[in-house]
Amino acid sequence: MFRRLASATFGSIMSTNLISSGTTAREKVNLRTPEVMTAVQEQVESHYRSDIVDKVRRAGGILRCGDITVRLAKQFGFCYGVERAIDLAYAARKVFKDRRLFIVGEIIHNPEVNEQISSLGIKNLMGKNKQADISELGPDDVVIVPAFGTELSIQQQIKDRGCQIVDTTCGDVMSVWKRVRKYASESATSIIHGKAEHEETKATSSRALGTGTGHYLVVLTLTDTDYVCDYIRHGGDKQAFLERFRDAHSPGFDPDLHLRTVGVANQTTMLRGETEEVQRRIRQAIVDRDGPEGATKNFRFFDTICGATQERQDALRELLDVRMNLLLVVGGYNSSNTSHLAEMGEEKLPTYFVRNASRLLSDEEILHYNLHERQEVIAKDWLPKGPIVVGITAGASCPNNLIEETLVRLYELRGISREELEAAA
Repeated sequence: MFRRLASATFGSIMSTNLISSGTTAREKVNLRTPEVMTAVQEQVESHYRSDIVDKVRRAGGILRCGDITVRLAKQFGFCYGVERAIDLAYAARKVFKDRRLFIVGEIIHNPEVNEQISSLGIKNLMGKNKQADISELGPDDVVIVPAFGTELSIQQQIKDRGCQIVDTTCGDVMSVWKRVRKYASESATSIIHGKAEHEETKATSSRALGTGTGHYLVVLTLTDTDYVCDYIRHGGDKQAFLERFRDAHSPGFDPDLHLRTVGVANQTTMLRGETEEVQRRIRQAIVDRDGPEGATKNFRFFDTICGATQERQDALRELLDVRMNLLLVVGGYNSSNTSHLAEMGEEKLPTYFVRNASRLLSDEEILHYNLHERQEVIAKDWLPKGPIVVGITAGASCPNNLIEETLVRLYELRGISREELEAAA
């Protein structure tokens, strides 16, 4: 997996990986030289690669050992954008050996990966694991922008400190930014399907302001969407509307004014079907209010679901058509795309969303994340006796080594050793 990435990145994306900022001209540095990337590849593979997972993938995604059959989804784990972000963080550490390195929050939503990044001496500037403040930065410091991107106001603060910036923002995220900036230039309010508190959505919302006159509204659920649609059709209590979407709309947002012309965008890791339903309902509300001709002027939509997110959802949908006893979803609990995979599984069969192998406590108990209670809970008698089929998938921010460890632990609970598993793979 990483060998493919390293060889692919020597070429065309050289000059944009490090950008100068601040008030003085700075030399641009190429992080992707063959020498650096060869060293990065070796280090990254040592941290995240899995021989067992690679072998199972080559064998069609099916592993049979003892009385457990494991079926892996055809697509799971690190996507290109995540691989690229991690590569650049490791490369920055190697290139800037004697300089302080910082990162704007988590590089991706996986605790093990973020701990590994921290172990490289890269300090966090945001969130609950904050280790330093932007006000402490100086011109000699290097700041990594994570795969989600960051808000324009935060980016400007870093530039004002004169820092060099290593921008690892995913290209799919930047495509959404381009779209909402266009909406703003056309005086269309961006209705963003996503989680208002998510780093990516915050970054997108800041771009939806355009040059300062744009507006945005963030909707999470179809219930939120229906509330907005009802207001589009009939108007309503403005204060109640603003209170419902508190912390999810632009400054000065007025639903009586700013729902006249709208464009739908989304956080790239949402469920495609749900985003499509959001846009369908909002479009219909505009049609009901303005007529079909008016809707062509007052409604806009562009598909901005991440390709890797969709591939993983499609692969899980295909896996769920196979008869299985249970599904394990591996990844960080704050990962949006991984959470959606768990939601999909829950609709079909017993599904356990686990951070890593340590959550498989015994063959009788599993500590898993309950999406509805938003906390880890213990489930009893989760692993059926006798021959079983277990499905396993993971989001775009989960490395293969964590999937391997989960596989190994699952078979250990049935008395099968790692050595036996490696022989069977």
